[in-house]
Amino acid sequence: MRLAEDGWNTRDAAKVATAYTLDTKWRNRAAFVTNRAEAQKFLAAKWTREIDYGLIKELWAFTENRIAVRHAYEWHDDSGNWFRSYGNESWEFAKNGLMQDRYASINDLPIAETDHKFYWLRAACQTTTRDFLNWVCERASIVTSSIGNGRLDTPK
Repeated sequence: MRLAEDGWNTRDAAKVATAYTLDTKWRNRAAFVTNRAEAQKFLAAKWTREIDYGLIKELWAFTENRIAVRHAYEWHDDSGNWFRSYGNESWEFAKNGLMQDRYASINDLPIAETDHKFYWLRAACQTTTRDFLNWVCERASIVTSSIGNGRLDTPK
């Protein structure tokens, strides 16, 4: 899960897409993706639109080859409007370890720029130092506890 979080925080669509099967299937909000090439195109467009994107993922449940996560991320649009997006995802993995199915339900909460909390995520994306990324993962636990009474999906 942390690898997925770290990967998405790079906002490198080509790199992130390699974690998915060639025939991956997604539902992300109202968008449907049916293969890795479409996933890469979707991600590139997403991160062009969602500026200064910073994501925290939290394990919700798992069994065999399926994982459920909840997440929060912050971003702003090209007009400077800030959002914190809350969501739940269901993941299913193929035998080779790549993700074959991803279903995401996400809601956007408009926030003031002064309510933006995930500043440290941007710094993590600009370094290749693993020690710093480990610090970021530890920090995610602290930040997660401070958002909405310790729950990612409940605004404070």
